[in-house]
Amino acid sequence: MTRLSVLDLVPVREGGTAGEALRDCAALAACAEAAGYHRFWVAEHHAMDGVAGGATSVALAHIGNATSSIRIGAGGIMLPNHNPFVIAEQFGTLDALFPGRIDLGLGRAPGADMRIAQMLRKDLGRASEYFPQDVMELRALFIGEPELPVRATPGFGANVELWILGSSLFGAGLAAALGLPYAFASHFAPDYLDQALALYRQQFRPSAALEQPHVMAAMTVIAADDDEEAELLGSSMDQSFVALRSGTPGRLKPPVPGYRQTLPPGQLAMLEHMRQASAVGGAEKVRSDIARFIERTQADEIIVSGATFDPAMRRRSLEITAKALA
Repeated sequence: MTRLSVLDLVPVREGGTAGEALRDCAALAACAEAAGYHRFWVAEHHAMDGVAGGATSVALAHIGNATSSIRIGAGGIMLPNHNPFVIAEQFGTLDALFPGRIDLGLGRAPGADMRIAQMLRKDLGRASEYFPQDVMELRALFIGEPELPVRATPGFGANVELWILGSSLFGAGLAAALGLPYAFASHFAPDYLDQALALYRQQFRPSAALEQPHVMAAMTVIAADDDEEAELLGSSMDQSFVALRSGTPGRLKPPVPGYRQTLPPGQLAMLEHMRQASAVGGAEKVRSDIARFIERTQADEIIVSGATFDPAMRRRSLEITAKALA
């Protein structure tokens, strides 16, 4: 059976605060746990007014304290922004606090522009070139093979599940070579989905961490009592996608009736293109769309993304989705 997991960007609503966003995120994680979801991930973004998850490991500690059994993790940490030793300490600490529950998804894209690179004191282009070496160093810091001159404490011996994230063929090849599970960001970059999954499965080499290839694919999912309500709720995410692609990202906006009908053809085509990895509707439509996506990808897990302006509606969406696929 394909597992369901949750990806949250810790969205800050228009008129809201980062504190409210973090509290809503913890409440969403508790809801996901109660509804039977397998994992709850947050993603690293920097200097975005509408995203409060930049200090990802700190946010995960908050989420861990609001839950008791669901796996929690980063989907992901953009490793070029960091050095592996510090990440080993952070996630080793999380494993010490919440043993057996911590995932660490690693991405190569820095997720930042040159201004952020300067603030991080990083040459992000050069750092991205060292991503495979940094992944192997980070794994060595956890497992002690090969042995490094210094041990991370906490970190060494931590039971952290490593993942490679991607939206292109590069991550698929690296995950296959290292024998790690692979998560594809099809909710916002579906173009290479089929090729990447095929490459990963074809080139996968078993490792101590994983004997068989293991795939997670992301979808935007907004479920409601009926299709019309879900479309209205989903217009907040539509506005966010349009703003992001237009270079003007901001806080999550209230839903707008008939929003798509107001868009020029280019923006509408962009949203429709991304809908190949989405399920927006009532329970039956969501069940059908997710089932079709699972058939296409043969994914072992589906991770559902997608924010609503009213946090209670996101929690309701998770509950409807879980029941629809039960």
